Amino acid sequence: MPPSAPRYDVIVVGGGAAGTAAVVGAAQAGAHTVLFESFGCLGGAATMKSVTTYCGLYTEAEQSQQVVFGVAEQLLVELRAVGGVVEHVRFRGVAALHDPEAVKRCLDIVAKQAGVDVFFHSTITDATRDGGQLVSAEVHDHNGTEKVMATTWVDGSGECDLAAFAGASTRYGTHGAVEAGTLGMRIGGVPTDLTPSHDDLTKAVRAAKLKGDSLVDKEDSLMARLPLSGDIGIFIVDAEYNALQARSISDAEQYAREKAWAYLAACQTMPGWENAYLSVTGPILGTRESRHVNAVYQLTAEDITSGQRFDDVVALGAWVMEYHDAAGAESKWIPVKDKGAYDIPLRTLTSVDTPNLYAAGRAADGDQYAGGSLRVMGTALATGHAAGVAAALHAAAGNPVPAQQVQQELQRQDARLVVA
Repeated sequence: MPPSAPRYDVIVVGGGAAGTAAVVGAAQAGAHTVLFESFGCLGGAATMKSVTTYCGLYTEAEQSQQVVFGVAEQLLVELRAVGGVVEHVRFRGVAALHDPEAVKRCLDIVAKQAGVDVFFHSTITDATRDGGQLVSAEVHDHNGTEKVMATTWVDGSGECDLAAFAGASTRYGTHGAVEAGTLGMRIGGVPTDLTPSHDDLTKAVRAAKLKGDSLVDKEDSLMARLPLSGDIGIFIVDAEYNALQARSISDAEQYAREKAWAYLAACQTMPGWENAYLSVTGPILGTRESRHVNAVYQLTAEDITSGQRFDDVVALGAWVMEYHDAAGAESKWIPVKDKGAYDIPLRTLTSVDTPNLYAAGRAADGDQYAGGSLRVMGTALATGHAAGVAAALHAAAGNPVPAQQVQQELQRQDARLVVA
């Protein structure tokens, strides 16, 4: 007789900000839980896509406040201890700059402290539902495919693979639009006493254009010096592609790397950048949007701009609605009301047709512009934590629990739901 499939209270798919926060939150709530991640480290965009800014942790107000705590604060404590983070850095918003290698190690520590089971190099290839519930999934590694089972599930995969394979209601993009992606670049060889100049960058790109370089299009982007490595993080290489299709992604990644070298050449004409070199690209494209779970409630731009409050709030968001319409174009920035924080309700993380499935990070349900705020990593830490706790309590009770119980457990875990 073949061995029975491993069974857990909660299974989390995806080891980015959302998935890691979910599995830690679920374990801290007492659930027997496991995380499956297709790459070899936790962190997702922070480690695998060179997105070196945790956006959404702080409000944009002049007296900026941290609003995401809980698992996010556990990570920050570890990053502070190794000098791997610079906090409250203001550019168009307020973010924490981090060192990706420090994030890898610190997330390992946070996960180990919570006692969670983490499987790297494990890819979800299929899932099964029964009577409207998600009951099992197929996980592939180099030994083949194994069936796993759980009472509740969290999709933190970014692409919503778990939900889609299970036949839960999902969509690609929002209102017919999909945000462009960006290849993160880290540039070394720039003197540590030199402050990156946006004016110099704009002049260098315009000069490259005049010389006929068709690869450079966007003229400015975030530039910031990272802790520990001293590299300059820059997010200027955009691409448009279908994030679910290997052919489209492959073409886009090759094109984006070609663009990265063109931008490096332009940067090397800037004063003090003569010895600049590409330290890291990617290593994979930073996808901002692909599939979403269709949830019980879709958070709207109006909710964010009006400061709508919800009785079932389980997370706070603070990042502007940052929307990238097309490669090379300037992004839209729509601020949060009073540059403060907004409520994210449990309904926005709960599948509309699969009640034991929760979604977090960019898989969560926001409309076209609200999704441009929900997706960022600082906010993903908050929605992931909430989804993990909701899933754990659901598993223990055998059915979804009232939002008040989720709120109480989140508060016990220091995930603050009211701005101080």
